[in-house]
Amino acid sequence: MFTRTLAAIAAAALLLQPVPAHSEAATVHEAENATISQGVVESDHAGYTGTGFVNYVNVVGSYVEFTVDAAAAETTALTFRFANGTTTDRPMDIMVNGTPLRSVSFPGTGPWTSWRQTTVEAALTAGANTIRATATTANGGPNLDSLTVGTPSGPDWSVAVVESTMARYAPGTLGGWSYTRGLYLWGQYLVWQRTGDPRYLQYIKDWADRFVDSSGNIGNSFNNLDSMQSGNILLALYKETGQSRYRTAAAKIRNRLNTYPRTSDGGWWHSTSSSRVDQLWADGVFMVNPFLARYGAWVAADTFTRTEPAKQMEVYFSHLRRSNGLLYHAYDEPGEPTASWVKPSLGNTNGISWCRAIGWFGMAAVEILEIIPADHPRRQALIDMLRQLVPAYARWQDPATGRWFQIVTEPGDSANWTETSCSAMYTYTISRSVERGYVDASYQVNAERGYEGVLRKVSLGSDGRTNVVDISEGTNVDDVLSYYYSRARPTNDFHGLGAFLIMNEQMHRTGASPVS
Repeated sequence: MFTRTLAAIAAAALLLQPVPAHSEAATVHEAENATISQGVVESDHAGYTGTGFVNYVNVVGSYVEFTVDAAAAETTALTFRFANGTTTDRPMDIMVNGTPLRSVSFPGTGPWTSWRQTTVEAALTAGANTIRATATTANGGPNLDSLTVGTPSGPDWSVAVVESTMARYAPGTLGGWSYTRGLYLWGQYLVWQRTGDPRYLQYIKDWADRFVDSSGNIGNSFNNLDSMQSGNILLALYKETGQSRYRTAAAKIRNRLNTYPRTSDGGWWHSTSSSRVDQLWADGVFMVNPFLARYGAWVAADTFTRTEPAKQMEVYFSHLRRSNGLLYHAYDEPGEPTASWVKPSLGNTNGISWCRAIGWFGMAAVEILEIIPADHPRRQALIDMLRQLVPAYARWQDPATGRWFQIVTEPGDSANWTETSCSAMYTYTISRSVERGYVDASYQVNAERGYEGVLRKVSLGSDGRTNVVDISEGTNVDDVLSYYYSRARPTNDFHGLGAFLIMNEQMHRTGASPVS
């Protein structure tokens, strides 16, 4: 049933995508048959196709160049199959007919026998074309197995969601400065990084320019962690445009953290509003910590940016973790009567494991690990958190749907329901944790089942645009199950759209497939 359903959706979804003037069947070009500069053909790692793969010499400038014939001018997909048995990205510049196309990330895949794919689109001319993949760091390139040229086998759901959202909302009507829009636009930024479609980045810039003036002023006091999440968009725009005003605006968030209030053990309050002082919500770690780590990596590193993101994760984890590997939604330091939801017997938490709160935490952990250096003193502590979370995700995954329930630990409650945004978050976190070797590769099947489950919640409306359903609206903290069960489920809520794009880009990049 699932295969037939996806096939029908896929056929319809392709209508959303530009159709090349000419589209050939996909053709595989083995790397060992290409022109090789500073690389050797080897066959000592299983799983390659053809007769071997190319092991790049570890120098800047080593390359593999393919010659590709096109019957007519067309825009098509270039899919590189590779393995990188290290934990260090080995980016390469892709050139088509001598013209730079873009830099492409080739991150670690786990063992050298774990092969993944990454895809970019390129315009080919009629006749012979050269496609060169050149290492840009002293680590050289990954082990390169092949290049596949041709239209991808299925719909590009990330492109479909972005195109649908851009059709529904102009940048001026997308919504105000909020974490939900920042989450969605970060997902769109990831899609832009892969596709290179200039409209996607321009849309992000047009939205941000509603809030940032020509001098970098931004009218927000940043008195809660939620308001800081969209700072990631400012950092992305500074990185891609070089315009200092985005750096200036981002610095306002960075500097606000110098005096932002904390619990007695150093955890940043979720908000400075009177009803939320002294509280730590699992949601909050994603709102600020990846931003701060990126600020240090992309703008200005100092002791604060190096230490605080991981430190905050440890403080939050110490209060929210459960013996079953999951987390509670929130913690209040003073306890009763400050917050009505406090359960003193459960460490002043609310005693409930809400799925999206735990999803935010997992995503924050993997994002920070992508940014901090390999010798960071708290790196192992973050990995250990994932080694508790991922098995717990796997344990509580619904075997019938592949998704996770709104209250993770209550699958038998008839009022409970499987929620799409957290299911995307868990899928992303599991997949990235497997890819980086933080957890055993056997958990990949949980990511693939989760992927299948989330895709079941994506469909096309009569207008030809995507709809993503069963997404919980924004949620406060409570200690009553019925509060979480009764949350509204708006279609295309931006929590779900953003989480979907982040997940789908991960699954697309690693070449993962749903388990049917």
